[in-house]
Amino acid sequence: MGRMSDESTHDQSPDGAASNQPGNERLPRSPSLMSAADSALLIVDMQERLLPHVADHPRIVWNCRRLLDGAAALDVPVVATEQYPKGLGPTFDELRRRLPDEPLPEKLLFSCAACGGLFEELQAQGRHRLLLAGIETHVCVQQTAFDLLSAGWRVYLAVDAVGSRFSLDHQTALRRMEAGGVELTSTESALFEWCEQAGTPAFKEVSRLARETPPEA
Repeated sequence: MGRMSDESTHDQSPDGAASNQPGNERLPRSPSLMSAADSALLIVDMQERLLPHVADHPRIVWNCRRLLDGAAALDVPVVATEQYPKGLGPTFDELRRRLPDEPLPEKLLFSCAACGGLFEELQAQGRHRLLLAGIETHVCVQQTAFDLLSAGWRVYLAVDAVGSRFSLDHQTALRRMEAGGVELTSTESALFEWCEQAGTPAFKEVSRLARETPPEA
C-alpha cells in the first residue's frame, strides 16, 4: 500500500489532475458514474405555492440552484416541469431564471412521464442518465423515477435536493426508490461526478459551488 501511495503522489500534476506519464494509464470509468456527456438534470415541480409547506425547503431550493449552476458550467442539459401551475403557481423565481426561457411543460399527471417530449429530445442528444431533483419526494418525484426506469433510463436522485411535507413520506420514498433501482446521490457528489477532473474552468465553478454556505434551517 505504501508503494502505491508514493507512486500515485508522484503521478499527480500541481493542480491535482493525473499526469500522462507512462504506466499511469487510466482505468475504465465505472458505468455507475454519471458524466456531463451522457446525463441531464430534471427539476420536478419546484413551485412557489407548494414549496413553503415542504420540510427544509430553503436547503432544497439552494441545492436545486447549485445543480442548475453546475449544469450550466458543465453543459449538462436541464429540463423542468410544473404540476397544475394554475393551482400551485409558477416555478420558484430563483430557479426559473436559470431555466430555459420557453414555457415549462405543464402536467396534471403526477409523473413527469406525462411530458414525454422532454425525454425524446434528451435521448436524441445521446443522454441516457437523468438526475432528479424537486418535490414532492413521495409523489411526483417517485412516480417519475419509476416511470423513467421502466422506459430504460438510468435514474439518479439528489437526496438533498428533494423533499416532502412530512419526513415519513420522504424517507419511505427514498427507501422504496433505492430498492427499485434508483441510484441515490447528493448535490455535491453529482456536481463533482459531472466534472470528473480538477484543473479546468468548470472545476473552478464546481469548487466555488461546493464552498457555498448552506442556508440556516
